[in-house]
Amino acid sequence: VTFSVSNIFPEKGMHIFLLNARTGEINLAGTMDYEEIRLYEIQIEARDKGTPSLSGHCKLLLEVLDVND
Repeated sequence: VTFSVSNIFPEKGMHIFLLNARTGEINLAGTMDYEEIRLYEIQIEARDKGTPSLSGHCKLLLEVLDVND
């Protein structure tokens, strides 16, 4: 099974999150600012290597909490 990001809203999140295509693990690669963006929506697709190839989709909602106030 391989994992890929099919869509991130807002698009600025493309540079903040890294998805491991082999494991599906998501890591933070940049900084998030609560005052700038409070919610990210990430569409993820999982696809097998069968013939024909089958896929599944999920939506990850990430809410940023303002912990520095």
